Amino acid sequence: MKFERDADGLTPAKRLAGRVAVVIGAGQSAGEGLGNGRAAAMRFAREGAMVLAVDRTLESARETAKIIEGEGYEALAAAADVTREQDLEAAILLARETWGKVDILHNNVGVSLAGGDADLMDIDEEHFDFVCRVNLRGTVFACKHAVRIMREQGGGVIVNIASAAAVGKYPYVAYKASKAGVVAFTEQLALQNAGFGIRANSILPGLIATPMAVQRRVEQWNQSRAQVEAERLEKIPLKRHGSAWDVANAALFLASDEAAFITGTSLLVDGGRQLNRI
Repeated sequence: MKFERDADGLTPAKRLAGRVAVVIGAGQSAGEGLGNGRAAAMRFAREGAMVLAVDRTLESARETAKIIEGEGYEALAAAADVTREQDLEAAILLARETWGKVDILHNNVGVSLAGGDADLMDIDEEHFDFVCRVNLRGTVFACKHAVRIMREQGGGVIVNIASAAAVGKYPYVAYKASKAGVVAFTEQLALQNAGFGIRANSILPGLIATPMAVQRRVEQWNQSRAQVEAERLEKIPLKRHGSAWDVANAALFLASDEAAFITGTSLLVDGGRQLNRI
Protein backbone atom coordinates (compact mmCIF):
# COMPACT_ATOMS: atom_id res chain seq x y z
CA MET A 1 0.00 0.00 0.00
CA LYS A 2 1.23 3.50 -0.83
CA PHE A 3 1.40 6.11 1.91
CA GLU A 4 1.48 9.90 1.94
CA ARG A 5 2.45 12.30 4.70
CA ASP A 6 -0.02 14.75 6.18
CA ALA A 7 -0.11 16.84 9.34
CA ASP A 8 -0.80 13.78 11.47
CA GLY A 9 1.92 11.59 9.97
CA LEU A 10 1.70 8.81 7.38
CA THR A 11 -1.72 7.78 6.12
CA PRO A 12 -2.79 5.53 3.23
CA ALA A 13 -2.65 7.42 -0.08
CA LYS A 14 -5.94 8.10 -1.80
CA ARG A 15 -6.35 5.63 -4.63
CA LEU A 16 -7.34 8.18 -7.28
CA ALA A 17 -5.26 11.13 -6.09
CA GLY A 18 -4.66 13.67 -8.85
CA ARG A 19 -6.81 11.91 -11.42
CA VAL A 20 -9.67 13.31 -13.46
CA ALA A 21 -12.90 11.32 -13.62
CA VAL A 22 -15.88 11.94 -15.88
CA VAL A 23 -19.05 10.31 -14.53
CA ILE A 24 -21.85 10.14 -17.09
CA GLY A 25 -25.19 9.77 -15.30
CA ALA A 26 -23.97 11.35 -12.06
CA GLY A 27 -27.36 12.74 -11.13
CA GLN A 28 -30.34 10.64 -10.12
CA SER A 29 -34.07 10.34 -10.47
CA ALA A 30 -36.56 11.20 -7.76
CA GLY A 31 -37.18 8.78 -4.94
CA GLU A 32 -35.67 7.40 -1.77
CA GLY A 33 -32.02 6.49 -1.53
CA LEU A 34 -28.86 7.10 -3.53
CA GLY A 35 -28.30 6.44 -7.24
CA ASN A 36 -25.36 4.48 -8.63
CA GLY A 37 -23.96 7.41 -10.60
CA ARG A 38 -24.04 9.86 -7.71
CA ALA A 39 -22.44 7.30 -5.40
CA ALA A 40 -19.64 6.63 -7.89
CA ALA A 41 -18.93 10.35 -8.32
CA MET A 42 -18.78 10.80 -4.54
CA ARG A 43 -16.60 7.71 -4.06
CA PHE A 44 -14.14 8.80 -6.73
CA ALA A 45 -13.90 12.28 -5.19
CA ARG A 46 -13.31 10.89 -1.70
CA GLU A 47 -10.39 8.94 -3.16
CA GLY A 48 -8.81 12.11 -4.54
CA ALA A 49 -10.23 12.43 -8.06
CA MET A 50 -11.40 15.67 -9.61
CA VAL A 51 -14.89 14.81 -10.85
CA LEU A 52 -16.97 16.09 -13.73
CA ALA A 53 -20.54 15.13 -12.82
CA VAL A 54 -22.56 14.82 -16.04
CA ASP A 55 -26.30 14.30 -16.25
CA ARG A 56 -29.15 14.95 -18.65
CA THR A 57 -30.57 17.32 -16.05
CA LEU A 58 -28.05 20.01 -15.14
CA GLU A 59 -29.67 20.68 -11.77
CA SER A 60 -29.25 17.03 -10.77
CA ALA A 61 -25.59 17.10 -11.83
CA ARG A 62 -25.13 20.30 -9.83
CA GLU A 63 -26.61 18.63 -6.76
CA THR A 64 -23.99 15.89 -7.02
CA ALA A 65 -21.17 18.39 -7.50
CA LYS A 66 -22.43 20.42 -4.55
CA ILE A 67 -22.40 17.34 -2.30
CA ILE A 68 -18.81 16.60 -3.35
CA GLU A 69 -17.70 20.19 -2.81
CA GLY A 70 -19.44 20.22 0.57
CA GLU A 71 -17.19 17.33 1.61
CA GLY A 72 -14.13 19.36 0.66
CA TYR A 73 -13.38 17.83 -2.74
CA GLU A 74 -13.30 19.19 -6.29
CA ALA A 75 -16.14 18.77 -8.75
CA LEU A 76 -17.82 20.45 -11.70
CA ALA A 77 -21.26 19.84 -13.21
CA ALA A 78 -22.26 19.58 -16.86
CA ALA A 79 -25.39 18.68 -18.79
CA ALA A 80 -25.43 16.11 -21.59
CA ASP A 81 -28.11 14.13 -23.33
CA VAL A 82 -26.45 10.77 -24.03
CA THR A 83 -28.50 10.34 -27.20
CA ARG A 84 -26.60 13.33 -28.66
CA GLU A 85 -22.97 12.64 -29.54
CA GLN A 86 -22.08 16.34 -29.55
CA ASP A 87 -23.25 16.66 -25.93
CA LEU A 88 -21.00 13.80 -24.84
CA GLU A 89 -18.03 15.18 -26.76
CA ALA A 90 -18.52 18.64 -25.22
CA ALA A 91 -18.70 17.24 -21.68
CA ILE A 92 -15.54 15.16 -22.04
CA LEU A 93 -13.67 18.05 -23.64
CA LEU A 94 -14.78 20.26 -20.73
CA ALA A 95 -13.04 17.91 -18.31
CA ARG A 96 -9.81 18.10 -20.30
CA GLU A 97 -10.05 21.87 -20.68
CA THR A 98 -10.60 22.25 -16.94
CA TRP A 99 -8.02 19.81 -15.59
CA GLY A 100 -5.79 19.02 -18.58
CA LYS A 101 -6.61 15.32 -18.97
CA VAL A 102 -9.21 12.56 -18.63
CA ASP A 103 -8.02 9.56 -16.62
CA ILE A 104 -11.32 7.82 -15.91
CA LEU A 105 -14.60 7.56 -17.78
CA HIS A 106 -17.48 6.02 -15.84
CA ASN A 107 -20.63 5.37 -17.88
CA ASN A 108 -23.67 4.98 -15.65
CA VAL A 109 -26.49 5.48 -18.15
CA GLY A 110 -29.43 3.11 -18.17
CA VAL A 111 -33.17 3.09 -18.71
CA SER A 112 -35.75 0.32 -18.94
CA LEU A 113 -39.34 0.74 -17.79
CA ALA A 114 -39.03 4.52 -17.77
CA GLY A 115 -38.07 4.34 -21.43
CA GLY A 116 -41.08 2.26 -22.40
CA ASP A 117 -39.37 -1.13 -22.37
CA ALA A 118 -41.67 -4.14 -22.55
CA ASP A 119 -42.04 -7.83 -23.28
CA LEU A 120 -41.19 -8.87 -26.85
CA MET A 121 -44.85 -9.18 -27.79
CA ASP A 122 -45.60 -5.67 -26.54
CA ILE A 123 -42.50 -3.65 -27.44
CA ASP A 124 -42.73 -1.11 -30.28
CA GLU A 125 -40.00 0.33 -32.49
CA GLU A 126 -39.95 3.75 -30.89
CA HIS A 127 -39.37 2.54 -27.36
CA PHE A 128 -36.95 -0.22 -28.36
CA ASP A 129 -34.85 2.31 -30.26
CA PHE A 130 -34.94 4.82 -27.42
CA VAL A 131 -33.74 2.34 -24.78
CA CYS A 132 -30.92 1.20 -27.06
CA ARG A 133 -29.92 4.78 -27.87
CA VAL A 134 -29.58 5.58 -24.19
CA ASN A 135 -28.04 2.37 -22.90
CA LEU A 136 -25.79 1.22 -25.71
CA ARG A 137 -25.27 4.06 -28.16
CA GLY A 138 -24.72 6.56 -25.35
CA THR A 139 -21.99 4.36 -23.87
CA VAL A 140 -20.33 3.82 -27.25
CA PHE A 141 -20.09 7.50 -28.12
CA ALA A 142 -18.94 8.58 -24.67
CA CYS A 143 -16.15 6.01 -24.99
CA LYS A 144 -15.31 7.23 -28.49
CA HIS A 145 -14.45 10.72 -27.29
CA ALA A 146 -12.76 9.63 -24.07
CA VAL A 147 -10.60 7.09 -25.91
CA ARG A 148 -9.39 9.75 -28.33
CA ILE A 149 -8.00 11.74 -25.38
CA MET A 150 -6.73 8.68 -23.53
CA ARG A 151 -4.78 7.47 -26.57
CA GLU A 152 -3.13 10.87 -26.91
CA GLN A 153 -2.12 10.96 -23.24
CA GLY A 154 -0.98 7.33 -23.14
CA GLY A 155 -3.56 5.66 -20.93
CA GLY A 156 -6.80 5.73 -19.03
CA VAL A 157 -9.55 3.61 -17.52
CA ILE A 158 -13.14 3.07 -18.61
CA VAL A 159 -15.82 1.51 -16.40
CA ASN A 160 -19.15 0.80 -18.08
CA ILE A 161 -22.23 -0.05 -16.05
CA ALA A 162 -24.03 -2.91 -17.77
CA SER A 163 -26.43 -5.10 -15.77
CA ALA A 164 -26.85 -8.59 -14.41
CA ALA A 165 -29.84 -8.65 -16.76
CA ALA A 166 -27.33 -9.05 -19.59
CA VAL A 167 -26.50 -12.57 -18.43
CA GLY A 168 -29.57 -13.59 -16.41
CA LYS A 169 -33.34 -13.60 -16.47
CA TYR A 170 -35.02 -10.30 -17.33
CA PRO A 171 -38.54 -9.86 -18.71
CA TYR A 172 -38.09 -6.79 -20.90
CA VAL A 173 -36.39 -7.06 -24.26
CA ALA A 174 -34.67 -3.72 -24.96
CA TYR A 175 -32.87 -3.38 -21.62
CA LYS A 176 -31.49 -6.91 -21.73
CA ALA A 177 -30.36 -6.61 -25.35
CA SER A 178 -28.76 -3.19 -24.89
CA LYS A 179 -26.93 -4.10 -21.68
CA ALA A 180 -25.64 -7.32 -23.26
CA GLY A 181 -24.39 -5.06 -26.02
CA VAL A 182 -22.52 -2.96 -23.45
CA VAL A 183 -20.74 -6.11 -22.21
CA ALA A 184 -19.72 -7.15 -25.72
CA PHE A 185 -18.65 -3.62 -26.64
CA THR A 186 -16.55 -3.31 -23.47
CA GLU A 187 -14.68 -6.50 -24.35
CA GLN A 188 -13.95 -5.12 -27.82
CA LEU A 189 -12.93 -1.78 -26.32
CA ALA A 190 -10.49 -3.48 -23.95
CA LEU A 191 -8.86 -5.58 -26.65
CA GLN A 192 -8.50 -2.82 -29.21
CA ASN A 193 -7.08 -0.28 -26.76
CA ALA A 194 -4.82 -2.33 -24.48
CA GLY A 195 -1.83 -1.32 -26.60
CA PHE A 196 -2.57 2.33 -25.79
CA GLY A 197 -2.48 1.70 -22.03
CA ILE A 198 -6.26 1.89 -21.73
CA ARG A 199 -8.21 -0.57 -19.58
CA ALA A 200 -11.95 -1.14 -19.95
CA ASN A 201 -14.24 -3.23 -17.77
CA SER A 202 -17.95 -3.51 -17.11
CA ILE A 203 -19.95 -3.93 -13.92
CA LEU A 204 -23.13 -6.00 -13.84
CA PRO A 205 -25.25 -4.77 -10.91
CA GLY A 206 -28.06 -6.97 -9.70
CA LEU A 207 -31.00 -5.83 -7.59
CA ILE A 208 -29.69 -2.53 -6.25
CA ALA A 209 -31.97 -0.35 -4.13
CA THR A 210 -31.62 2.85 -6.14
CA PRO A 211 -34.40 5.43 -6.63
CA MET A 212 -34.76 4.50 -10.31
CA ALA A 213 -34.98 0.75 -9.71
CA VAL A 214 -37.36 0.75 -6.76
CA GLN A 215 -39.49 3.86 -7.25
CA ARG A 216 -40.28 3.04 -10.87
CA ARG A 217 -41.54 -0.40 -9.84
CA VAL A 218 -43.60 1.07 -7.02
CA GLU A 219 -45.34 3.25 -9.62
CA GLN A 220 -45.53 0.60 -12.35
CA TRP A 221 -46.83 -2.22 -10.18
CA ASN A 222 -49.00 -0.03 -7.93
CA GLN A 223 -47.43 -1.63 -4.84
CA SER A 224 -45.97 -0.17 -1.68
CA ARG A 225 -42.22 0.30 -1.44
CA ALA A 226 -42.14 -2.37 1.28
CA GLN A 227 -43.82 -4.88 -1.03
CA VAL A 228 -41.43 -4.19 -3.90
CA GLU A 229 -38.40 -4.45 -1.63
CA ALA A 230 -39.64 -7.70 -0.07
CA GLU A 231 -40.13 -9.33 -3.49
CA ARG A 232 -36.65 -8.28 -4.60
CA LEU A 233 -35.04 -9.42 -1.36
CA GLU A 234 -36.37 -12.96 -1.78
CA LYS A 235 -34.22 -13.32 -4.92
CA ILE A 236 -30.89 -12.39 -3.27
CA PRO A 237 -28.91 -15.21 -1.57
CA LEU A 238 -27.00 -12.77 0.66
CA LYS A 239 -30.37 -11.66 2.05
CA ARG A 240 -29.75 -7.95 1.91
CA HIS A 241 -30.45 -5.28 -0.65
CA GLY A 242 -27.56 -4.08 -2.73
CA SER A 243 -26.78 -0.38 -2.39
CA ALA A 244 -25.31 2.20 -4.70
CA TRP A 245 -22.16 2.06 -2.54
CA ASP A 246 -21.70 -1.61 -3.47
CA VAL A 247 -21.59 -0.64 -7.14
CA ALA A 248 -19.44 2.45 -6.46
CA ASN A 249 -16.89 0.40 -4.52
CA ALA A 250 -16.59 -2.04 -7.41
CA ALA A 251 -16.13 0.89 -9.80
CA LEU A 252 -13.45 2.38 -7.56
CA PHE A 253 -11.53 -0.90 -7.56
CA LEU A 254 -11.65 -1.20 -11.35
CA ALA A 255 -10.66 2.44 -11.81
CA SER A 256 -7.71 2.18 -9.41
CA ASP A 257 -4.21 0.79 -9.80
CA GLU A 258 -5.30 -2.18 -7.70
CA ALA A 259 -6.95 -3.45 -10.91
CA ALA A 260 -3.98 -2.59 -13.14
CA PHE A 261 -3.88 -6.10 -14.66
CA ILE A 262 -7.64 -6.37 -15.19
CA THR A 263 -9.23 -5.45 -18.50
CA GLY A 264 -12.11 -6.79 -20.55
CA THR A 265 -13.87 -8.38 -17.60
CA SER A 266 -17.47 -8.18 -16.39
CA LEU A 267 -17.88 -7.99 -12.62
CA LEU A 268 -21.16 -9.18 -11.11
CA VAL A 269 -22.32 -7.16 -8.11
CA ASP A 270 -25.53 -9.00 -7.31
CA GLY A 271 -25.36 -10.65 -3.88
CA GLY A 272 -25.19 -14.08 -5.54
CA ARG A 273 -28.45 -13.81 -7.42
CA GLN A 274 -27.04 -15.27 -10.64
CA LEU A 275 -26.29 -18.48 -8.76
CA ASN A 276 -30.06 -19.02 -8.82
CA ARG A 277 -30.36 -18.43 -12.57
CA ILE A 278 -31.36 -22.02 -13.38
